[in-house]
Amino acid sequence: MALISALLLAAAPAMAGPLQPPPGYLQPAGSKPGAASPCPAAPKPFTGTLAFQSKYEGSGKARDTLNPDAEKAYKAKTRPITAMEKGLVSRVKKYQRSGNAADLQCAVQWLSSWATAKDGAVTGAMLGEATNHTGKSLRKWSLGTFASAWVRLKFSASNGVAAYPEDRRRIERWLSAMADQVVTEWSPDDPIDKINNHYYWAAWALMATSVAVDRRDLFDRSLLLFRVFEKQIDADGYLPNEMKRATRAAGYHNYAMAPLAMIAAFAKANGVDLASEGVVGGRSALTRLAQLSETALDDPASFADKAGAEQDTATLDSSSSRAWLEPYCWTVRCTPREEATRDASRPLGSTRLGGDLTSIFVTAAAGAASGNPMHEEQP
Repeated sequence: MALISALLLAAAPAMAGPLQPPPGYLQPAGSKPGAASPCPAAPKPFTGTLAFQSKYEGSGKARDTLNPDAEKAYKAKTRPITAMEKGLVSRVKKYQRSGNAADLQCAVQWLSSWATAKDGAVTGAMLGEATNHTGKSLRKWSLGTFASAWVRLKFSASNGVAAYPEDRRRIERWLSAMADQVVTEWSPDDPIDKINNHYYWAAWALMATSVAVDRRDLFDRSLLLFRVFEKQIDADGYLPNEMKRATRAAGYHNYAMAPLAMIAAFAKANGVDLASEGVVGGRSALTRLAQLSETALDDPASFADKAGAEQDTATLDSSSSRAWLEPYCWTVRCTPREEATRDASRPLGSTRLGGDLTSIFVTAAAGAASGNPMHEEQP
């Protein structure tokens, strides 16, 4: 499999020079009048062992039936992580709108407090041992949030983070350490019948971190995982390992699309055209999944026969289920149907993609997104 990884990586060269995000990340912070928002203390850093119950515990191979007790336990134990993710994205969004130095300072302090948290010999939250699948999942989801939030601050033309050189070093060292663990926990050389949306989300976390800290090795690793997706998807756009989710097959195809669209957008910004790879029947791998994801949104019942079960549509009803349309429509030319869905659903965003995506991927003339709350991604 290592040879396969090398061949996949060689498929397209990236641009030389420092890694960059899509150009929308470079826009300066706004200048909304008014006083800075109060800066509450950051949630207590999570420095313990990453071991959490899955909300699908006991549901069988399909893992598609919620276990209310397990879900309650999961939410209780992960509460500080969830609060950090959502609170940080909110702090960054406030700064991007206000341009107020105090709002920026608050976001930097939150990240720095988690970057410097200690538990014995380990420095940095979310760096404890992950003893189960859900623990590993939380690490890469959180890394995606933290790294993409930092990208928004670091690359803004306002350059406010220049005032915090020590915090910047601490934060980027911490993000790199988290990424190193994600690399070991989600390998492109794992059996292909085990690689599913979790690996795509890990790839997004590595892509965001690669740009946040300018590490080409993480960028390349993200490409490897994306290209495993290209090998998995069939001619009609179905992902075999998401079809296994039975009643949630439609939801998980759409869920898988979000990190893949972001990876393709960041790759494009660095000279790699992932969106044109894996062509079958005139359609690229990403396009096939995008079109099927649109079907999942419009007609989830159409998955029933192939999945062998009626579809649970709960996760398809949130605004974040359409967030992938912003990076996707920047990366490729969307169909009129996709554009209409995107435009009718704006503002679009997702906490673990860094928050407000509409303000990044539309022109300044279109205006910034309003304050709709972000929906929690499904574990």
